[in-house]
Amino acid sequence: MIITHPSGSLLHADSHNPGKPKGTRHKATQAVLALLDGEAEALTRQAVTMALDGDGAALRLCLERIAPPRKDAPVQFNLPRMETARDAAKAAGAVLEAVAEGDLTPTEGAHIMGLVETYRRTLETSELEARVAALEMNEGAR
Repeated sequence: MIITHPSGSLLHADSHNPGKPKGTRHKATQAVLALLDGEAEALTRQAVTMALDGDGAALRLCLERIAPPRKDAPVQFNLPRMETARDAAKAAGAVLEAVAEGDLTPTEGAHIMGLVETYRRTLETSELEARVAALEMNEGAR
């Protein structure tokens, strides 16, 4: 939803910031894209040629496209098996200990805690479903 501010600028209801709708491209960006349209293959070939001729910037550009920098990496530490919702407390303790010992960064620990919490809720839901089903069976048997 777009709201007009008293000054005449546009406000987006979700952000309350004046400006263009999300995803709108600047005119300069549109002009550059129009110029590059249909030239991707030639530009790529030129970048590869320059890289092979020893141009460091072109080489870096090509290598970043072949093997982009990793956004995250696997971590290894001992995490107790979680078979019931109660086991989540042990798993959370292991994550906190790994962060405290420097085996995990605080950010890695926070991400893993999110996974532990999601899995705990899944286990808890499964346990509740099993209890409800057992109660319904006992009630039906009466």
